[in-house]
Amino acid sequence: QVYVEESGGGSVQSGGSLRLSCRASGNILSIYAMGWYRQAPGKERELVARLVNGGPRKYSDSVKDRFSISGDDSQKNVYLQMNRLKPEDTARYYCKVESYSALGVPPEDSWGEGIQVTVSA
Repeated sequence: QVYVEESGGGSVQSGGSLRLSCRASGNILSIYAMGWYRQAPGKERELVARLVNGGPRKYSDSVKDRFSISGDDSQKNVYLQMNRLKPEDTARYYCKVESYSALGVPPEDSWGEGIQVTVSA
């Protein structure tokens, strides 16, 4: 079983910043990618940012130039620095871990339970 732990959510005013953290643990041989997704009420879940281990970063157009995703040496932690937050960023944010449990098998997706980010005007 893969465990996904999220932290760093909260409430801020427009223009403020938050830093989300995600830690993966459990039955993990290696990490392929980790990322953040969000879902606002009445809307579909969408990609916010994704980091492929040793590879590229991908951002949604709506957060480009404001958000930054990064990892650390453990390769099991990912951080999302969110700057110049806007009310439209208000959503529940979910960390997704794409990890290998063994050689020769495709990665499996594991999700955190989600943390709330609220941005007020």
